[in-house]
Amino acid sequence: MGQENCTIVTEFILLGFSDVPELRVFLSLLFLLIYGVTFVANLGMIVLIQVSSRLHTPMYFFLSHLSFVDFCYSTIIVPKMLYNMLNMERTISFLGCMVQFYLFCTCAITDVFLLAVMAYDRFLAICSPLLYMVSMSQKLRMLLVSGCYLCGTVFSLIHLCLALEIPSYRSNVIDHFFCDLPPILNLACCDVSINELIGVIMATSSEITSIVIILTSYLFILITILRMCSAEGRLKAFSTCASHLTAIVVFHGTIFVIYCRPGSGNGMRTDKVTSVFYTVVIPMLNPLIYSLRNKDVKGAFRLVGSKIFS
Repeated sequence: MGQENCTIVTEFILLGFSDVPELRVFLSLLFLLIYGVTFVANLGMIVLIQVSSRLHTPMYFFLSHLSFVDFCYSTIIVPKMLYNMLNMERTISFLGCMVQFYLFCTCAITDVFLLAVMAYDRFLAICSPLLYMVSMSQKLRMLLVSGCYLCGTVFSLIHLCLALEIPSYRSNVIDHFFCDLPPILNLACCDVSINELIGVIMATSSEITSIVIILTSYLFILITILRMCSAEGRLKAFSTCASHLTAIVVFHGTIFVIYCRPGSGNGMRTDKVTSVFYTVVIPMLNPLIYSLRNKDVKGAFRLVGSKIFS
């Protein structure tokens, strides 16, 4: 590549979904509707857990943090995306791009580890029910949640450094709807194979760590459930895990598709569609999955609703 084509970038242009202009209004309204549901559902879940005494348990403590993180990383991405689509204004400053990438990355990695912590919580609840509240003490809960946020912060700093190490770019046009590492690396003038390798290693290591914890927890959960004599007990145990397993499969599946494979910036159209799913759709689905399949949440919602409207 010729050196004369390389420039220092002060702002980026996010192409977003400009390749389908005929769907611009439809996609804008669809994403606005989804974000509205995400906003209400996640904040509603947080408020419901705080005001309902029956939800003051470790499981819902972690769920409130999951809802908070989902709300944050959807808010980091979607409003700017909608603004760009509705106003045809696609520029974002270099600093704004790096800040958006860092905050999004922090929330996404925190989400990965929160799902692992929630699997460990289900392991304690089902395998050691009599000691559950003692084992999962408030001190341990705070320690686990703080660890999730710390991992998200540190891992994201490393990813940010990989992006900031690029001295110049062959273009300032990002074929994506938000600032993410693969499309940014794809614009670099210099050789970024080491950056890509480190990015894949970091993403894969966090994924593997989380999935090992999840699989180990659910292996012991499965063994415990199969040993139960009561069919009703087995059904109740399975139902408490079903929502969490659904969230795990949906979230981790999309992360693997985008970040845990070499050359992940090459299939940009596929990555863009997949990114919509985990940045826009999944934050909306998580609170719905946990509320629609959970009797405690539905009962607390009815109780709070009756107090408000009585």
